[in-house]
Amino acid sequence: MASKQVAEWKTAEVDSLAQLLDKYSVIAVAELHKVRALQLQKLRKTLKSDVYIKVTKNTMVKRAIEKCRKPKIAELPNLLTGPIALLFTDINPFKLSILLGKNKVKIGAKAGDVVTSDVLVHAGNTGLPPGPAITELREVGIPTSIEAGSVFITRDTVVAKAGDIVSPKLASVLSKLNIKPLEAGLSLTVAYDNGTIIVRDELNIDLEVVKNQIEEARNGAFNLAFSVNYITHDTILPFLQKASWEARRLAVEANFVSPETAPEILRRAYTQMSNLTQRLEQVNEKAVPPKLRKTPPTEKKS
Repeated sequence: MASKQVAEWKTAEVDSLAQLLDKYSVIAVAELHKVRALQLQKLRKTLKSDVYIKVTKNTMVKRAIEKCRKPKIAELPNLLTGPIALLFTDINPFKLSILLGKNKVKIGAKAGDVVTSDVLVHAGNTGLPPGPAITELREVGIPTSIEAGSVFITRDTVVAKAGDIVSPKLASVLSKLNIKPLEAGLSLTVAYDNGTIIVRDELNIDLEVVKNQIEEARNGAFNLAFSVNYITHDTILPFLQKASWEARRLAVEANFVSPETAPEILRRAYTQMSNLTQRLEQVNEKAVPPKLRKTPPTEKKS
């Protein structure tokens, strides 16, 4: 009887997964390494309006996929390794990856953990009393001094680089300094999106880099369109501004007086008159009309 109940439970689980696979357009797989139950619970609550999170065994997932007829979804089981969570949603998988990244939390490191980024210990007061702490800090390469009865770190120090394995001594020191170098949360390993399989490296995008790339592409396209006089919604206004400026410059050069060109023509005429006056003064001061002279001529005494 017990065996029959187990079989029924598994069948119901597979059927439920198969229905979810058919219902949603995006099926994402996240690894559960270092993800605590409390974090998973909070994440479910945060994303419940957009994402349904299901934790189950890989064998169940594979059997459910066998019942699904979506294109290329049969490739998904080959990418399922280790403890996983399935995320069912209709939102863009890249947006989902960003949402998960924003909901990660910092946690302490244990011996044997691999750090994903450089671990920097800043200079300053540790709050630790002199004693064994000095030896422990120096053993992991952190320079110290004693000031006002407390252990100070004398300079910023990188104690581990990305990819390094945390040693027991370093784990102890980071714990005492309350430094949490690791991030815990769901990280997507693969996503299925309407027939397309997207792997981890493609899902992890840097928004700032993408924004800069889009901006560079937009500027390049605009400059090309503008250089070949290709009219679009974005180039029409600059074209009109350029045409207006060139028409005004041509009118000024031709001394064509209009409300728009009159001030510029008068300014140019005044500048030319001033330059001519200065030249006349240099050649023959008396040839300059009295009203335009800068200094009155000195009269000779008879």
